[in-house]
Amino acid sequence: MNIFRSLFITIIVVSFLELYVLLAVGSVLGAFPTIFLIIISAALGSFLLKQQGLATWQRFQTSIARQEVPAYELAEGFLILLGGALLLTPGFITDVVGLICLLPALRQKIITYAMQHYFVVPPQNNDNVLEGEFRKDVE
Repeated sequence: MNIFRSLFITIIVVSFLELYVLLAVGSVLGAFPTIFLIIISAALGSFLLKQQGLATWQRFQTSIARQEVPAYELAEGFLILLGGALLLTPGFITDVVGLICLLPALRQKIITYAMQHYFVVPPQNNDNVLEGEFRKDVE
């Protein structure tokens, strides 16, 4: 299946689910409390995005200054950006997923799981390496 088709179907399904949940919550709480909850979640998302983003940016700069590869910080930055975008999107399902991406403990578990299962570096097989010295002969 094409990646764009999968993405399109996912967006359509999530949009309908969001609409269903918004209508269900709105019928229980009323229109104004539901709108208020959406506005509060967007404000919380922008606050967490700024706070977590700045902390990750500082760790990223520290890793670069120590001449280390900032792989963890890049993964954190991606999840923070995704979480902020999801929290700014109106809807309760995207708010829950965005909050999961922005909370440090949950984000750490997601990154650790992804690095262990999807970004595994295969072990080095040094059977084909010959040890030796190199010297250039000058004639």
